[in-house]
Amino acid sequence: MPRHKRINLPGGIHHVIVRGHNRQDIFLGERDRLDFLGRLEQALLQTGCQCLAWALLPNHFHLLIRTGSKPLGDLMRKILSGYAVSFNHRHQRNGYLFQNRYKSILCQEESYLLELVRYIHLNPVRSATVKSIEELDRYTWSGHSVLVGLRRRSWQERTAVLSRFGANNQEAIRLYRQFIVDGFQLGKRNDLTSGGYKKGGTGWEGIDQSHNGGEHMRDNSRILGDDQFVVKALQAAEEELSKKTQLAQKGWNLEQLVTEVCKMLAVTRGDLQKKGRANNLSLAKGTICFLGYSQLGISGTALADYFNISRSSVSKAIHRGEEFVTHNQIKLLS
Repeated sequence: MPRHKRINLPGGIHHVIVRGHNRQDIFLGERDRLDFLGRLEQALLQTGCQCLAWALLPNHFHLLIRTGSKPLGDLMRKILSGYAVSFNHRHQRNGYLFQNRYKSILCQEESYLLELVRYIHLNPVRSATVKSIEELDRYTWSGHSVLVGLRRRSWQERTAVLSRFGANNQEAIRLYRQFIVDGFQLGKRNDLTSGGYKKGGTGWEGIDQSHNGGEHMRDNSRILGDDQFVVKALQAAEEELSKKTQLAQKGWNLEQLVTEVCKMLAVTRGDLQKKGRANNLSLAKGTICFLGYSQLGISGTALADYFNISRSSVSKAIHRGEEFVTHNQIKLLS
């Protein structure tokens, strides 16, 4: 059965939290961090998403992402699968690197953007990695140093944050920095990481914000905002689910998709199990992976099992299929 897709609102703000499997470190040195940031930069360019805040700690990281026309899942797939393979190869290890699915919280921008920027950029302080605002200003592995103008990263969106503190750049930086200082004693904010609404077995339900943030869920999706915002987000989710339900009612599933793609590209089902880079075969696998993942809600793991390939290979196939389907304006599912 397809896994529920995360809610995507074009232009939506998402607080993303990713932890290492069993809380193990996912960054062992500068090379790892630079590799991750390089993948983040490329994924932002490819998806049209924006990164407004970020922080890398040894065993986890936070991102504040504004999505564009592509959903958050596209961005995270491009980052996580490639980084995990690269990390394992670099450190001669096997097995899972990340803990379950990443946690994503769709947040109401007007109410939470600045609080989230502060919360994320204060992570090095809460972990005692840095102990003063001066140390945080110089800390390489978060977006704070970029916002205060001491480091340049072309892929980080500064204007969306600093413009909320004033039109004059120097004054905006001063007020932003003071805003960060004012938050040094705030501590952990459960309302920003575990509050709002969560997706459960019977649908979306409110969260008791007195809970700690230690719960583990198979589908780590949240919505954080007022009632009107939550209704809007849930309506978007219902519309997306309705499209998938209609496709399923018309008989579209992985088997039917494979049949139609094989017919379109003149390959056989047997060919799909072969290794190799023959053009039509490669395009067929890519098209099946892209349409199956994006339109039918088939998980990357299910696609990897079907083709007997790795999750990273599925990620590459999805990207290849997306380019092919978009360039040729293929309208296969209807």
